Amino acid sequence: MKQILFFLFVVFYSRTIAQTIVSDNHKNNNPIFKGWYADPEGIIFNKTYWVYPTFSAPYNDQVFLDAFSSPDLTHWTKHSRIIDTSAVKWAKRAMWAPSIIKNKNKYFLFFGANDIQNDKEIGGIGIAVASKPEGPYKDYLGKPLVDKFHNGAQPIDQFVFRDKDGQHYLIYGGWRHCNIAKLKGDFTGFIPFKDKTVFKEITPENYVEGPFMFIRNNKYYFMWSEGGWTGPDYSVAYAIADSPMGPFKRIGKILAQNPKIATGAGHHSVINVPNSDKYYIIYHRRPLTETDANSRETCIEEMHFDENGYIKPVVITNEGVKEHLIK
Repeated sequence: MKQILFFLFVVFYSRTIAQTIVSDNHKNNNPIFKGWYADPEGIIFNKTYWVYPTFSAPYNDQVFLDAFSSPDLTHWTKHSRIIDTSAVKWAKRAMWAPSIIKNKNKYFLFFGANDIQNDKEIGGIGIAVASKPEGPYKDYLGKPLVDKFHNGAQPIDQFVFRDKDGQHYLIYGGWRHCNIAKLKGDFTGFIPFKDKTVFKEITPENYVEGPFMFIRNNKYYFMWSEGGWTGPDYSVAYAIADSPMGPFKRIGKILAQNPKIATGAGHHSVINVPNSDKYYIIYHRRPLTETDANSRETCIEEMHFDENGYIKPVVITNEGVKEHLIK
């Protein structure tokens, strides 16, 4: 009798533990890692998910960048200080919104620094390079890649986009203006367009900052953030075009606050799992318990499309997403 009771106890206990593991694995995965982080760029390298965010703090404390990696979107490893201002002599503060891409077996990390307010200040968009996704990264050019205002765009919030033909573009801009420019193959500068201009404005309606672009079914999806980053109305909208040059006509918002979950949901990026139509949106938001503008956390949701290719509104959650290994 004791053996039967012990057996039943073991079975019940084992099932309880298994259920707990499954439950923990599928609930409350947002935020995806601890700490105040914003402006996350998600990407896949070598069947591993990576997120490169801004360290969310007062500008003078933003002197480094961390990165996070995961095999499955639920277990994350922190890679501390993959770069800091000691490696970039011209950068003093406000290291923002990293964007990363692999090119010719090197990893190029684009970042904004110093929050310049005019063409006389030193700063803008820089590039760092490393041989591994986790760095360490070192300054690539010894100076900013973009250090002036062009078409009214503050040189921040850079995104590097690789087109179908392999051409890389820099898409960037704050202060409600967005530019696109063709990068040289070695990322040391820009290739002028046919009309000899270097920076072309592609600003859509309501654009504020945080551009992102991806291709799906041969259509170019251009996304950006609207509203003020310190307020609850921060959000993400998008447009679709046949070219990375646009024109981009605003379709509508797809990510916004939920007063029952969090506010200030914006400045995102998108990951497409290779050889699939599975998409994830990674973004930051402000917990309901927080009033400090810098109290922002990085979260993830699955992103879906309707039969016409339009992005369905994203519902922000505390659950986040389930495990997903890259095959």
